Amino acid sequence: MSQSDPAVPGPARTIAVVAPSCRMSPEVEPRVRALAEALYPGRPPSIFVHPQVFESCGHFAGDDAARAEAFVEVANSPAYDAVWFARGGYGAGRIAELVLPRLTEAARRKTYLGYSDGGALLGALYARGFAGAAHGPMPQDIVRADGEAAVARALAWLVERDTAALEPSLEPGGKAAAFNLATFSAIVGTPFQPDLSDHVLMLEEVSEPMYRIDRFLFHVTSNEAVRGVAGLRLGRCSAIPENDPDFQRTEEEVVRYWCERAAIPFLGRADIGHDGANKVVPFGAL
Repeated sequence: MSQSDPAVPGPARTIAVVAPSCRMSPEVEPRVRALAEALYPGRPPSIFVHPQVFESCGHFAGDDAARAEAFVEVANSPAYDAVWFARGGYGAGRIAELVLPRLTEAARRKTYLGYSDGGALLGALYARGFAGAAHGPMPQDIVRADGEAAVARALAWLVERDTAALEPSLEPGGKAAAFNLATFSAIVGTPFQPDLSDHVLMLEEVSEPMYRIDRFLFHVTSNEAVRGVAGLRLGRCSAIPENDPDFQRTEEEVVRYWCERAAIPFLGRADIGHDGANKVVPFGAL
C-alpha cells in the first residue's frame, strides 16, 4: 500500500484518537463509543481518546507543540494499532515537520485514518513509506447528516478491513490516494508531497468558490510529478459559495479543462467528500 514499505498494517483492535487540527466536540466521544459497542457487541474495539483532542488554542486543538506531542505519543506507542484523526479544520500541516523525525518503527506499523486537513499528514507519512495511510471518515463526522453511517464505515475499515467501506472504483493491484483539493494544493511542491506516479488521484472540496477550485487545480496540475498520475477522479464539491460574477463552469468542467491541459486522464467521479457518504481510500495498492 506504500511506495517503499510492503508491510501493510492489518485490522485494528486498539485505536487512538488525536486531533492534529481542530478540537473535537465533547458530545462526539460518547456517541462514537456507543456506536462501536452497538456494532461489535461483547467485543468492541478499544478506543483511546487522547485528552489533547479537547484542548483549545485559538483555532487549534492545543498549540503546535501539544498537537505534535500527542500525535507522536500515540503513533510510537505499541498499545495502539491505529491512529484516527478526530476531525479536520486546519493545523495538521503545521505539525508535520515536528512529528516526522520522531516517529519510530512502531509508528510505521499503524493505520492512520482521516481526511480533509488531515491529508497534509497522511501525504507526508505516505511520502516517507508509511504503508497505513488512508482517507476516510473521522469521529467528528458523527454529528453531521448520516454521520453514524460514516463513522460505522470508518470502524468497519479499521476493525475488519471491510471492503464494503472502500470507494467503489478501487481495484486490486491499482494504486490510489485521496485528498481534499485545497489541502493537496498546499503540500504540492513541499517536502511532504508524496510520489503518486501511476496512482489514481481522487480530489474533493467543500466551501470553496469556483474560482478558488480553478486556482487550486491550476497549481496542482502544473506540477510535473502530479502529471505522472494514472488519472484523476473528482469527488464531491459541496457548499460552493456563489461567485460574483458567475464563474459559469461547474467543478467537473473545470477539472476536465485542467486535466486536458496537463494531459492527465480524467476518469470520472469518486465517492468521496465532506459528507456522510464519504468512502475509504487506502493510499497505495490494495
